[in-house]
Amino acid sequence: MNVKVSPAWFYGGLIVLVACWILHSFLQAMLAACVTAIASWPVYMRFSALMPRTRQSTRSLIFTFAMSVFVLVPLLFALGALLSEAHTLLVEIAAADQKGFAVPGGLENVPLIGPWMVARWQSDLGYPGALFAWTQRTDPTAVLGLAQSLVQFMVRHAFIVGFTILILFFLYQEGESLALGFRGILRHRVGARADGYVDLATQAVRASVNSMLVVGLFDGFATGIVYAIAAVPHATQWASITGLLALVPFLGYVAVAALTSQLAMTGVTGQALFSCSLGCGILLCGDKIVRPMVARNGVRLAFVWVLVGCLGGFEVLGLVGVVIGPVVLTLLRELWQQSVRDVTRRSVADSVASD
Repeated sequence: MNVKVSPAWFYGGLIVLVACWILHSFLQAMLAACVTAIASWPVYMRFSALMPRTRQSTRSLIFTFAMSVFVLVPLLFALGALLSEAHTLLVEIAAADQKGFAVPGGLENVPLIGPWMVARWQSDLGYPGALFAWTQRTDPTAVLGLAQSLVQFMVRHAFIVGFTILILFFLYQEGESLALGFRGILRHRVGARADGYVDLATQAVRASVNSMLVVGLFDGFATGIVYAIAAVPHATQWASITGLLALVPFLGYVAVAALTSQLAMTGVTGQALFSCSLGCGILLCGDKIVRPMVARNGVRLAFVWVLVGCLGGFEVLGLVGVVIGPVVLTLLRELWQQSVRDVTRRSVADSVASD
């Protein structure tokens, strides 16, 4: 059977493919702007209602600036704290390497492997210049490649942030007309169910963003209290780092591990164990209790699927994927349930007709 494709469909599809190819480098910026616009749209509408006589472009510009400050200032503060603590940690490691790393207190009391671990520590790290000797074995080409990758990473994300702000300004200006056009196309292609899918996706985006922000704030404030009780140096900075990394499931544990290592190196084993145990407990509560509780009205998924969506989305799309991943899985779940309901309805109708 010959299938005829109309010229309009062919050229339309070709134009769409070329447009996707041109815009693929801006995908992350476009997704980040769309997620931010959808999540903040109710606030933007209230803001616009307070300034009825102001031009649309002026309102969009002011709100875009406010959203950029709201998002970027905490991120820049936490990033600065991370770089500062990393520099401090490297200085402490270099100073400790000059006289050899002391065996952490209590290491010899570890059951079964304690004496072996102490012997290995003393043979590998216990003498002056041990770490420097290890670095001498490192391939300089690999170090240079790592530095170049880091610079490329920073430049690329600065590019993404800049275009995200630009696209966000456009979305605030044209959001209503774009939303109406998008819904109209979906109704034409999908049918009456289109509005339900759009509403579900919108609720899921807002719930996912809210859960991410609440978990970051919860983990940051709670670990800050723990670090302050433990008398951790620069407790506020470490809390900011933990809250920032906790936006992505499991990354907060990296901050807790780094702080524990720094405290263990300075010989305060009790503070290290206290901060590590309570910090991990807080992160576990944030991911297992707070995140599902905040997102349950929009992201209708079990915790394991929320976790898979966050991590899979982060791997593919970066930070914005933490939001997009659960939203996509929520839509997939809704499509699956709708298909099951349709099949069940047809089966019942067929059985009634046969009777």
